[in-house]
Amino acid sequence: MTAKPTVLFVCVHNAGRSQMAAGYMTALSEGRVEVLSAGSAPKDQINPVAIEAMAEEGIDIANNVPKVLTTEAVKESDVVITMGCGDTCPIFPGKRYEDWELADPAGQGIKSVRPIRDEIKARIQGLLAEILPAQV
Repeated sequence: MTAKPTVLFVCVHNAGRSQMAAGYMTALSEGRVEVLSAGSAPKDQINPVAIEAMAEEGIDIANNVPKVLTTEAVKESDVVITMGCGDTCPIFPGKRYEDWELADPAGQGIKSVRPIRDEIKARIQGLLAEILPAQV
């Protein structure tokens, strides 16, 4: 793991789960983690309900743009998190890969998206505890 680890969040559309995860990682790491997110078939905009759910947490992802997954993004990442959507990622030695099984927020209302958001937050907090040295 590098001094400032890079974490890549991947889901098919890069419009919901991976964007919420990137938002939490950016906010909760306070700049100590480089955060990337991408999708194999990105949508043209972020899911508005994901934006609303994150706004409730004080995290603004409204100006994010879904990005296409590239081999370069995987190469430069220390940790690659796929979001339970069957995505295939290039595999490089020395990288940490995890697949987080999460419900898809696409087409869901805010009441259904909040538990997904909250599970993502808990997983981000756990990942941060593992990849960042304890603050002295």
